Amino acid sequence: MFQKTNKTLLSITFMVISLSSCSSVLKGKTNKISEKTNKKENITRWDFNTMTGWIDGSQNMKGLINYEINNSELMMTARANTWDRPKVRTVDKTYNVGKYTWRVFVPELGVGDMASIGAFIYHDDKHELDFEIGYGSTAVRQSLNAEPDDVIAYMTSQALPFQSIPKKIKRNQWYTLDIDLLLKNDKYEVVWYIDNTEMNRLSLNYGAEYPFTIFCSVENLKFIGDHIPSQDNYGLFDYVEFEAYLP
Repeated sequence: MFQKTNKTLLSITFMVISLSSCSSVLKGKTNKISEKTNKKENITRWDFNTMTGWIDGSQNMKGLINYEINNSELMMTARANTWDRPKVRTVDKTYNVGKYTWRVFVPELGVGDMASIGAFIYHDDKHELDFEIGYGSTAVRQSLNAEPDDVIAYMTSQALPFQSIPKKIKRNQWYTLDIDLLLKNDKYEVVWYIDNTEMNRLSLNYGAEYPFTIFCSVENLKFIGDHIPSQDNYGLFDYVEFEAYLP
């Protein structure tokens, strides 16, 4: 299901998002280094000046590419009234112990829309660790006493063991999302951070024999809202970084 995304495809605009709708995202934007991929000792960083090092990982798209680079940011869009699942992933599936970082803008997502901005690492369906950010279902929002300008960030281990913890965050803001993957007694311990604040910690039943690919996504997913999206929803990725923890 994966298709390689090349420079020609990225140059075509598949979604039109007005300049006015994106003007607010410049606030809080971090400074960029000049190279798309910067390797310094144990750190690899992708600044999305190009898509080198990444390939398509989309589902339900029938060949449509719903992402592009604008102003050195990766913009990903899921369309209204669809089950779009546009995703990109690293070419390499070699990442294990270390810190995974995404700089992500969370816009004003549609009220009740089943749309998720994803920042996650994946080996297979049982070995996956996620940030998933969406409007949230009515039941979850009520349980968290969410305000109208809140959206819900889920921190999830898909299995071994399964756990999914929802937290409130504000919309229309940039966030730094970290998954810190440690090794204790030959098993992973994962720690989720939002803007350098620890949000959740979990000991896993597997270790570094399971390396990961790194993903960015904006997907229409049923668990994260009340109805099929009634508007186009997007997310922006300023950079992704991996810091390997050396022995």
